[in-house]
Amino acid sequence: MSAKRYMISGGGTGGHIYPAIAIAEELKERYPDAKFLFVGAKDKMEMTKVPEAGFKIEGLWISGIQRKLTLTNLMFPFKLISSMLKAKKLIKSFQPNVVIGTGGFASGPLLKVASSQGIPTLIQEQNAYAGITNKWLAKDANSICVAYEGMEKFFPKQKIVVTGNPIRKDLLEVNSKKEFGLKYFQLDPTKKTLLIVGGSLGSQRINELIASQLSMFQAENLQVLWQCGKLYYDRYKSLETKAIKVLKFISKMDMAYAAADVIISRAGAGAVSELSLVGKPVLFIPSPNVAEDHQTKNARSIEDKDAALMLKESDLDDKFQEVFKSLINDIELQKRLSKNIITLAKPLATKAIVDEVERIEHELK
Repeated sequence: MSAKRYMISGGGTGGHIYPAIAIAEELKERYPDAKFLFVGAKDKMEMTKVPEAGFKIEGLWISGIQRKLTLTNLMFPFKLISSMLKAKKLIKSFQPNVVIGTGGFASGPLLKVASSQGIPTLIQEQNAYAGITNKWLAKDANSICVAYEGMEKFFPKQKIVVTGNPIRKDLLEVNSKKEFGLKYFQLDPTKKTLLIVGGSLGSQRINELIASQLSMFQAENLQVLWQCGKLYYDRYKSLETKAIKVLKFISKMDMAYAAADVIISRAGAGAVSELSLVGKPVLFIPSPNVAEDHQTKNARSIEDKDAALMLKESDLDDKFQEVFKSLINDIELQKRLSKNIITLAKPLATKAIVDEVERIEHELK
């Protein structure tokens, strides 16, 4: 029997890339001889993150449509045609059993071409508000795996399977790694650790906030693990001390979560899924600059269950110190948030998605 072959596309941000990698890793575990080809957008972060995870990737000349008239928008039809032609070529030479998309512009041309050739396709939507690419692909997809109830307002109801978001295997058991995490980042085991994650690309507003609060963190005897993002690293690297670790990017997120006592994070779907599994006390600061303000909706759904705290960017100047101090000093609050957020975790999401991949592959043979 010939080895199975899977094409996977998801990119632009970590929220699309890491689910794609998690699905590939689960497939690889089930089918060790399987062949994989990722397809991304040239110049986007998937072109480095996917090879780092041990998978081959090809890039398409594709980008999103801007909200105002720009040269990029005028180029979009040409980029789309070029990407469809390249996707066709890649599919012809790779001959995939199934094509999987986790969002991001590159998955559009790839899955559109695959569907038109009768190849089974599956899309995975991380957010409570569906992305533009997945909405475009939904009509032709064979299965649509989602993380939230109520997604029939975006997708055909009969195709939807509620699975949760795929999680990288190394995050399934972080609590036993605390000692390793502290050593890995050269942190002091006698101090509490605050982890700040502003999304895979970093967040200007969160970085400004953290820079302005370092003396308060010091007064609270905290050490800080601060992922500021590569765009902002040069601006903030001079603030590094023994107790303040400033990092462009954290590749070993399991170690960072393990070392953390309290976490400040954006509220992208991937972050929310990971943090539910990790079970540490979290203060969410959702990004207001995303489609339909979906990060605020993500964070509010957790806050409503008394499983995390949330602050809007517009409230940071007035309320941050008060809210943060109540979190860091109230052990009972920390325990309650931890206990409640863990109940929202879906540790079997990746398995459920790969079960769907197998189902559509067998049914459509």
